[in-house]
Amino acid sequence: MNKNITILLGALCCAFGARAEGFQVNMLSAKQTGMGHMGAAMKLGAESMHFNPAGLAFMNKTIELSGGFSAIQADAEYEGSGANDGYYRKSNNSLSTPVFAYAGFRIYDNLKAGISVTTPYGSSMNWAKNWRGAELVQDISLTAFVVQPTLSYRITDRLSVGAGLMVAKGSVELSKGLLPVGFLTAMGMGSEYADVVPLGVTLNGTSKFGYGYNLGIQYDVCSKLTLGFSFRSKMNMEVEDGDIKLNMASDAIAPMVPPLNEGTFHAELPLPYNWNIGLAYQPTDRWIVSAEYQRIGWSAYKSLDVEFNETALRKYNIYTHKGYSDTYILRLGAQYAVTGRFDVRAGVYYDTTPVDKNNYNPETPGMTKVGISAGFSFRPIENLSIDFAMLIIQGLGIDGSCTYTNSITQQQSTFEGHYEAFAYAPSIGLSYAF
Repeated sequence: MNKNITILLGALCCAFGARAEGFQVNMLSAKQTGMGHMGAAMKLGAESMHFNPAGLAFMNKTIELSGGFSAIQADAEYEGSGANDGYYRKSNNSLSTPVFAYAGFRIYDNLKAGISVTTPYGSSMNWAKNWRGAELVQDISLTAFVVQPTLSYRITDRLSVGAGLMVAKGSVELSKGLLPVGFLTAMGMGSEYADVVPLGVTLNGTSKFGYGYNLGIQYDVCSKLTLGFSFRSKMNMEVEDGDIKLNMASDAIAPMVPPLNEGTFHAELPLPYNWNIGLAYQPTDRWIVSAEYQRIGWSAYKSLDVEFNETALRKYNIYTHKGYSDTYILRLGAQYAVTGRFDVRAGVYYDTTPVDKNNYNPETPGMTKVGISAGFSFRPIENLSIDFAMLIIQGLGIDGSCTYTNSITQQQSTFEGHYEAFAYAPSIGLSYAF
């Protein structure tokens, strides 16, 4: 029973690890996605609440509303090596749809307030139920919402500060195999079971509320150049009563399986801090060019501690080393006002990975990526903006491996191969000010 519990806890580690591996969603504004999703040094009105709360202080309207969503289609490819040499699998993912909504309000000329709702963490990955890596992951779905009330104060005509309280809540669902494909055939059952995962598990958990803060400062060096710095703190997401459901393809293996689905688990995951430093330069009234450096504190994810709530099972608690590294993103973007009602944008970024290739699990396509984006805004009337962006993300590829022991069969295996990832993501938004 000890061994079976260990493999279930390993599954939990995959579930929470996927969220922490780099699926931080950087698509929380259609306008800014078109510029490479930067904004630390830009005055974005209500949308500044996410990028740099200090920028909200420069909002020049009484009320500003903004909202929208993205549709991310991300796919990964696996080409096997070692024991899986010649094997190929492409993921079959559903759309991920991060959303964003911002509302900014004028209190005084130099004091603004607002509230935002965003989904800065979330993804989905589906490798198929009966693929060769099913013991590591079959499919996973993650979602996290953050509500942020914000205050922003303009100290002088050139200098502003801002602060927001982040309140987060998330959920996770993971399915994986606990016995390898073909195990039932080896037990003497029919060929119809040759490509079937005989035993699997589905894990569900909803987190408690997590809390953090978002701080920022902006300074106009001159009329053409603005500097900005923002810091979003780490947050802890904790699941108290996660559910476990076992899935058996045949009753023949029932004697091998203890009633682990009668238990519940709890676990805690740190979501990393972010700090951003940027500059925005406006050489003419029509042009804005911006560059930004973003640092992400993935090293906070040193280990994952997963524990059963039931007293009789607590001796099987597991503490798993992760050892992620801090990463960075470099961004460059530009905006040009074609007319008084039509703006175009373009951007590019380079996003490094926190993942150790020698401890690589296919639950997420963690690798260094390059993103290229373009977008536009059209204002049919003065105070209404319709925004659109398209982002294309290309992974640079990674050779990764993961060694694990199937604790039911006691067989040790190494799952290794080459991974590629690609995503495209349109975004649409509306904003209105009065």
